[in-house]
Amino acid sequence: MTHILAIDQGTTSTRAILFGADMVPGAMAQEEFAQHYPDNGWVEHDPREIWQTVRRTVPAALQKAGRAPADVTAIGITNQRETVVVWDRETGEPVHNAIVWQDRRTARWCHEMKEQGHEELVTQKTGLLLDPYFSSTKLAWILDNVDGARDRAEAGRLLFGTIDSYLIWKLTGGRSHVTDATNACRTMLYDIRKGGWSTSLCELLRIPMKMLPEVLDSAAEFGTTDPEVFGAAVPILGVAGDQQAATIGQACFAPGMAKSTYGTGCFALLNTGAEPVQSAHRLLTTIAYQFDGTPTYALEGSIFVAGAVVQWLRDGLKIIGAASETQPLAETADPAQRLILVPAFTGLGAPYWNSDVRGAVFGLTRNSGPAEMARAALESVGFQTRDLMEAMHADLPDQDSDAVLRVDGGMAVSDWTMQFLADILNLPVDRPEVTETTALGAAWLAGMKAGVYPGQEEFARHWALERQFDPAMPEEEREARYAAWKRAVAAVQSA
Repeated sequence: MTHILAIDQGTTSTRAILFGADMVPGAMAQEEFAQHYPDNGWVEHDPREIWQTVRRTVPAALQKAGRAPADVTAIGITNQRETVVVWDRETGEPVHNAIVWQDRRTARWCHEMKEQGHEELVTQKTGLLLDPYFSSTKLAWILDNVDGARDRAEAGRLLFGTIDSYLIWKLTGGRSHVTDATNACRTMLYDIRKGGWSTSLCELLRIPMKMLPEVLDSAAEFGTTDPEVFGAAVPILGVAGDQQAATIGQACFAPGMAKSTYGTGCFALLNTGAEPVQSAHRLLTTIAYQFDGTPTYALEGSIFVAGAVVQWLRDGLKIIGAASETQPLAETADPAQRLILVPAFTGLGAPYWNSDVRGAVFGLTRNSGPAEMARAALESVGFQTRDLMEAMHADLPDQDSDAVLRVDGGMAVSDWTMQFLADILNLPVDRPEVTETTALGAAWLAGMKAGVYPGQEEFARHWALERQFDPAMPEEEREARYAAWKRAVAAVQSA
């Protein structure tokens, strides 16, 4: 029997999911890990703790399925993107905590580089904007702030990688220092048009190129697990950053197809085909996936706070005990009150890219309470998604008017949230039967490379709709609500 193991290493937890020959997810094990906030706007993870969650969840998933490591045909990995790990080549020990994609410690540095006129070079080569979100300035910060790190890096003793690279290094016993194109293109060091690390950007940021991993296709031979890790030598054949893996799992293989994933943040990708589209509305140009050395490109809009706003309701305001309580609470909100929450906890992502602003709530009255805050939190995700879709439509005005948005991620299970999303977008929203699209994308990459899963066309035919949410909000109300949101965003940016 065919079994493909997907390792889904996310921002707040690690999951191991076993997929069968039918590409349906089966046994799963999940483990959360600590979030570290050493300073205002700083977010870190302990890479060693992340590695241990992988060490524990993989055997746990296999045990649940009654399978041995030798029963696994191949491994696919999907991971939180942009998060930076630097480790010692000989010992495998990280020299500092991983600096997470949400971290804003290099915001001033990025601002100074913009003032010096470097953003045009960055965007031309990488399709990205000069923002602390991306990996390169985080990497440079480690080299500049960890004692001896720069000297050790220049001597070839330190290695850099996003989480996928670090896990592959650990899984293979230090034999493979590799990544895939979808992760490389998020580092702000990779030339997405030429398909290689940019010498000029590495020189600009003083990054020794000997630190950088080899870049492979999304479906490739990334190495084989050391038998001492899980008890068998299993090939790693698929790797993609989480948002690109979700794009693949949603079978968005045709230009014009779009998906939006609602996890800690929200990330919308629109397939643009074989040619990169340069956004005029501060979206990112990125690689959706790469096969046989040929990239397929996408426009991406990134929202920093989606599911994280529900975590804030739970852990910060403590008005809910679990995320599942948010929808029932929101449903009881007073319809006469229209709170607007701008969740700019760590700044605003696309299309604003303002790392200096912070969040605010508008429209508070004496009668505002937990229900109104819960509704405003869920609605903020829909408003931010519309910001992204408006920018995508402006960049591609000839986009199919019959387009739909495919959704996945934890918040996609909320019928209330998805209905509001369809209402505020004035666009059908499709939720698939298999909502584990990120893990499915990684599993399909590995299974396809192993020759046990079908190619793109047949895989796309397997995609099945669970429910479509159709817009039902009157046009006048929709536009009034969105105009109020835009005023609120303008207010926090001018504060």
